[in-house]
Parts: sequence; structure tokens; C-alpha cells
Amino acid sequence: MAAHQQTLPTRTTGSSLDEDAVPDIDTTETSGLLQERLQAYKHACGYLENYISATEKVQKAHAKEYEKVLKTVSDPLKEGHHFDQKLGGIAGLFENIRSNTQVCIGHRFSESQLTSLKGIANSHLETEKTIKGSVLPILERLHTEIKNKSKELSKGAVKGSKEVDKARNITQKHIELLGQHTAAFSSSGGKVDPSTDPYVLQRGLNHRLNKQVIEENNNRHDLIEVQNSFSSFEAHIIQTFQQALQTFVQCVGGQHERQKAMYSDIVSTAQKIPPDFEFKGFVHRNNQLLVDPSAPKREVSHISFPNQNHPSTKPLIAGTLERKSRALGALKGYSTGYYVVTPSKFLHEFKDDDDFHKDPTPELSLYLPDCTIGAVSGEKFNIKGKDASKGKVGSVVAMTHELSFKAHTPADAERWYGVIKQAAGGSATYTEHVSPPTSPVESRTVPGSQQPPHYQDKNVAPVQTQGLAQGHGAGSAAPVSAGGQGQQPYNTPVSGGGAQTAGSAPTSGVERKPGEY
Repeated sequence: MAAHQQTLPTRTTGSSLDEDAVPDIDTTETSGLLQERLQAYKHACGYLENYISATEKVQKAHAKEYEKVLKTVSDPLKEGHHFDQKLGGIAGLFENIRSNTQVCIGHRFSESQLTSLKGIANSHLETEKTIKGSVLPILERLHTEIKNKSKELSKGAVKGSKEVDKARNITQKHIELLGQHTAAFSSSGGKVDPSTDPYVLQRGLNHRLNKQVIEENNNRHDLIEVQNSFSSFEAHIIQTFQQALQTFVQCVGGQHERQKAMYSDIVSTAQKIPPDFEFKGFVHRNNQLLVDPSAPKREVSHISFPNQNHPSTKPLIAGTLERKSRALGALKGYSTGYYVVTPSKFLHEFKDDDDFHKDPTPELSLYLPDCTIGAVSGEKFNIKGKDASKGKVGSVVAMTHELSFKAHTPADAERWYGVIKQAAGGSATYTEHVSPPTSPVESRTVPGSQQPPHYQDKNVAPVQTQGLAQGHGAGSAAPVSAGGQGQQPYNTPVSGGGAQTAGSAPTSGVERKPGEY
């Protein structure tokens, strides 16, 4: 039989940048459709088994007993919509079986014919044994194969579809969570918890969306393999039907010529069905549900979701900075991290800017309005505050630390400082020349050395730093208040008894060693 070219499904997922994060397409529809199709063939095989089995039993009787045979195929095929209803397919084959069996039941013999048919009684018994031993086993094996194929589909594609649905439900929950907190961001004036910062929530959503797309693509791959295997498997089913019917006709060939003609017509109808006839029709009727193998895979970059571009999810500044480790870790020097200042006025620290490898949870979160911001000294600046990344309870018991940051260049440090100072509620002014910080431990003048950076607010008198109740670490300048109003500008030089002379370092008034608080 000439090979027929396979028609591919036409449903596509598309590569538009406006794809929904959670598509309306039910992933179980495709696997459910294929599962239902296997059920249809299993029932078709069962129909044929019942038909031949009933024929075997009815050999002992005559025309009236053939009513039992007709009853096995009198009802429409279960899941009959899976088969092409025009002649030349599985539905046409069973219609042919019904019509031929009906003719056999309606046949009446004359007295002379009945006399000649008396010798057929023994042949009916032989025919019964032959059908039971040769024809039915073929269909029973096929029935078992279809059941095994159905179990394979349930363990593979159907299970994968459930995993996709599970991943989509998780993504949908986080989309709704992002929508809830982006709305709360606007209504609360940007006052949110670190864990519910829309920026953090969006990165978490990206992570779960990536896991969902991986599950979708894996399930898609499984469904394509199952679809491709269906064509050859259905051809095997139809060829087995043909083999079983051909063997069956040989068994009943010794019966009356009309019976022989009936069964020959049935097998002829079955033989005329091309192996891919039903599958072509199936693909044509369900092209909107089957997966198109030529369609591109889904990508996170092509997916959009609600509040994706909400202002609260866009960082005020982001990039890599170096931070000196706290406590004993300070001996290790500076370590690089990815830092972000969000519209919620948090400074978040992440290990990197990868949203997909793992769930991007902040390693450190500083709520800038509650922090004390030091001025820029070269590439360095300090921030003193509590880590709020552990939630409300954790932030209450958290200790206050002064954190030293270092940018790549002095210009980068000025830029970071300006954004951080603005987020903290103050306004920053910068000096044109920036030099390395001068140690406040001992006051001495180094010939040729530059003065520390000087930030001058208007109409603010110098502030005495001796005897402060709350000290600041050596090597860090006197901090500027988060509010930025009525406070001494950072690096304003003062001394214990009066104005600090130019060229000398400020005295901190702190008795402890650098780094101890």
C-alpha cells in the first residue's frame, strides 16, 4: 500500500512577546485527547472480539441466533467521534458489519435448501473450535497492546500535563501576590516589607515562571513523541484488524455461500482502509488541540504578565559593589555582590542578578530611611543600619552594623551615594575632589596630602563630636542623618576645643578600636 504523507497539527504557541504567563490552553486536553483515542481503539478491538466470539458461539444455531451477533455491534462506537464517519474508515467498517449481518439474519431457505444444509451442523462445531483457537487470540493480544499503550501514556504525558498544571497554579498565585503588593505599594506610599517588595516578588515570579516553562517544554516534547508514535501504532492496529478478519473468513469459509460473501465483504472493507486514513482524519479534525512539532518552544523573554513593568519593580540603581565583611569576616577584606536600591527605599544585596538559577532572595536588606548614611570618600562610602531581610521579628532583634561599601570608581560611588541619600530622605551635595579617608585615631598633618571629601549644607554650624553617646567606627566619617535636615554635613572637620585646622584629620571622640561598636 502506498505511503500517505503525514499531516501535521496546526496549533501553535507562537513566539510573540505578548504571551501570557499562564496560557488558557489546558495541557491535559492533548494528553486526554490521545488517551481517549486509545480508549476508542480499545473499544473497537473489543467490539471486534465480541463479534467474532459471538460468531463462534452462534455456529451451533442458525439465522435467529445471528441476532446475538448483530447486538454486539448494534450500538454506535464509543468515542465514535474519533473516527471518520464517511465510508472507507473504521466507522464504515462497522457499518458494513451491521448491514451484512442483518442480511444474513433476514435470509430464509427453501425446504430443499434446508435439507442440503443438514450436513453443515458438524462443520459449525469445527468452525467454532477454529475461531476460538486462531482468530480470537490475535485480537486479545492487540487488546492487551492497546491497554499497555494507554498505561504508558498515563505514566508519561498525562503525568507531565499534571506537573505543568501544578507549575502554572504556582505561577498564577505569585502573579496575584505581585498584583496585591504592587497595589499596596501605591496605597501605602511605598512602605512595604522586604519580603513583599514588588521588586523581590517579581524576581521570585520570574524564577517560578522559568520552572513552569521548563515543565511545559518537557511535556510538549513528550506529547510530540507520543503523537509521532500514534501513527505507526494505529497502522499496526488496523493491520491487525485486517489479519484477524482475514483469518476469521478462512474459518467460516466452509459455511453457506451467503455467509462467505458476507464475511468477505467485511474483510474487503477493512482491507481498503489505508493505515493512516483514520489518523489523517483525526489530525484534520483536531488540529487545534494537537501540538505542532514545528512551533517554537516557549521562552521567558517572550512572556508578559500583569504589573511586569510597574514602577515599583524597577530599581532606582542596580549593579555590583564590594562590601567589607562584618565582625571577624572583616579580615577577609571586600567581597563582591549585586546591590539594588528599589522604589520601596530598600537597599537589597543579592549574590548575583540571575533570576532563574535559584530563587533570588536578598542576602541583606537595609531600609534606608532608618539608616545613617556616611559621605563618599573616594570609591568608598558607609551605611549604618539594621538588616531587615529576616522580617519584622528578625529586624527587631537584629544588631546595628556599619557597613563599608566600595564602588568601581569614585564617579560610581558618587552616583550610588546620590541615589541612596535621596531614597533615605536627604539631599546630597558632593565635593569636586575626593581623596582617601583620613584616620580619626590620631591627628597629624601629612605634607602634600589632600583633605577628606567635604559636603557643605547651607547655614549649618560645625557640630562637636567629642563625647558622643553612640560611637562610629574608625575610618568612617560622621554620618549624615537619614532625614538630612538640621544635621552636620559629613566630613565637616571639628576638634575637641574649637575649629579644626586645615590639613588635619577630624577627631572622632571614640575610645574603642576601629570596627568596634
